[in-house]
Amino acid sequence: MTAHNCRFCGAPLKHRFVDLGSTPLANAYLTEEQLKQPEPSYPLRAFVCSDCWLVQADAFVPPEDIFSHYAYFSSYSDSWVEHARQFTIMARTRFGLNEKSQVIEVASNDGYLLKHFVEAGVPVLGIEPAENVAEVARQVGVPTEARFFGKETAADLVSRGLAADIVIGNNVLAHVPDINDFVGGLSGVLKEDGVVSVEFPHLLRLMENIQFDTVYHEHFYYLSLLAVEKAFAAHGLKVFDVEELPTHGGSLRVLACRTTSTAHPTGPGAAKVRADEAAAGFDKVETYEAFQSRVAPIKDGLLAFLNEAKRDGKKVAAYGAAAKGNTLLNFCGIGTNLIDYVVDRNPHKQGHFLPGSKLPIYAPEKMDETKPDYVLILPWNIKNEVVAANGRVGAWGGRFAVAVPELTVIG
Repeated sequence: MTAHNCRFCGAPLKHRFVDLGSTPLANAYLTEEQLKQPEPSYPLRAFVCSDCWLVQADAFVPPEDIFSHYAYFSSYSDSWVEHARQFTIMARTRFGLNEKSQVIEVASNDGYLLKHFVEAGVPVLGIEPAENVAEVARQVGVPTEARFFGKETAADLVSRGLAADIVIGNNVLAHVPDINDFVGGLSGVLKEDGVVSVEFPHLLRLMENIQFDTVYHEHFYYLSLLAVEKAFAAHGLKVFDVEELPTHGGSLRVLACRTTSTAHPTGPGAAKVRADEAAAGFDKVETYEAFQSRVAPIKDGLLAFLNEAKRDGKKVAAYGAAAKGNTLLNFCGIGTNLIDYVVDRNPHKQGHFLPGSKLPIYAPEKMDETKPDYVLILPWNIKNEVVAANGRVGAWGGRFAVAVPELTVIG
């Protein structure tokens, strides 16, 4: 099924943002048995709505197919866990959260964030659609319900006395097919002066740094403050502050409250980001339609590098079985012909194969056995963390490389 109309405002979608061909689901890691079976793939394209400026993917895969059993566990990224811990300190201080408060996190994953509130004695509830991930959270003492979030779930929570002083949604707003139901739920679960805190990769940074590999089927939206403010306003929410973050290649943390609340003074961040987006032409169709032409040189650069390495008899491995890496490899048509394997710290991915490219996934220790000449870091947003943690690669003369926004060899 293709979304011919905007998922937020219903206007016809006529303007292409990017087309990356047909690819498998970015987080559909394969078992050895599945290698023998045909692999489903879907068009991977995004359009911009010229009425509300929401950039959205047009191929629709039911969220149940993606999120009901999920291989992404937040706790395997040290920098992300620390980012979450710092957020909980800020939120407790800024919004006076204590043992009488109620914190709700939507898409709470394995409890990586809420556990810091639990340690501080603040009551929490996680809402996480993947039962396998929710169970991991419960084991570390984070109360978690395995369900999807929207207006119905919000109404149920409020009826049970669980209205939120703060509802948190990190990297989930882009993942919900029905944005009106989801934002309506955020608004509905709030206490009168409660706060919504959502984080998402900023479309402005995606476009500036040609981060096309963050486009995949799980991401229904590529979000600007311009579009998010329209969606929030339609459900009785106003943005009172915005913080620019380095996470995921450049993200926004948007803080909002009910339009009727006077408890939260306006911070300076929102005006700055609004001005930045206006200067970038975010209210003009041409701005979005120009993005496609900037993607091809990245493919050309990576293929030239890998083909040269192969001609020279060099061994190449990849680091990080990340969804963005799958978009990159599949768009470029790269498989085991050019890269031997990928390593990842997450044991839930090890022993599997990447969708599309079929690269086998090993623990990082595999690199010590084969001593690759080049290690291509697929999650470029944590490249410094990867290089710092794998100094031994340099000891045998190996070097790291990243492909986005251009092919760069490190060290």
